[in-house]
Amino acid sequence: MDKKNVSWAKPKLTGAIFVAPTGTTMPTDATTELDEAFKNLGYVSEDGVSNENSPETDTIKSWGGDSILVTQSEKNDIFSFTLVEAVNIDVLKTVFGENNVQGSIDTGITIKATSEPLKDQALVIDMILKDGIMKRIVIPNASINGVEEITYSDEDPIGYGVSFLAIRDESGVTHYEYITKSA
Repeated sequence: MDKKNVSWAKPKLTGAIFVAPTGTTMPTDATTELDEAFKNLGYVSEDGVSNENSPETDTIKSWGGDSILVTQSEKNDIFSFTLVEAVNIDVLKTVFGENNVQGSIDTGITIKATSEPLKDQALVIDMILKDGIMKRIVIPNASINGVEEITYSDEDPIGYGVSFLAIRDESGVTHYEYITKSA
């Protein structure tokens, strides 16, 4: 046991969640500069990022009721967070689809809510752990599998709660994690 191994996670000051088209060159460590295709999705709510990565299992029982075998039926790797930059064009394109968002805040933004399937994307999540340790989660292929109800009120920021299902790459990996001590 070593209390130096206990940590928390904070976003990098330059941004924490980045999105790019699938096929973009992925980083293979915690500190390399991202490909210019990655777009910063800005502030995330105080809840941070959640990763659900637990297998679902079935327990097989013998005659008489003894549990004799556990089989894995699926193992989804889901990342969830709430984007709170409600007029960030890259956030809007991520939530509503690239073809459904036009303009800029200066010229006026038009959003079309359609049933058009959203394209898969690559995600990178950068964070700083205790003692300046850098951690990066790389998801080469992610599909939005949920957008929470959007609430407009004068008490809370407008937020786009999204969840992404990480899809296996050609190596069978859903996501990569890189951790290194900063220089």
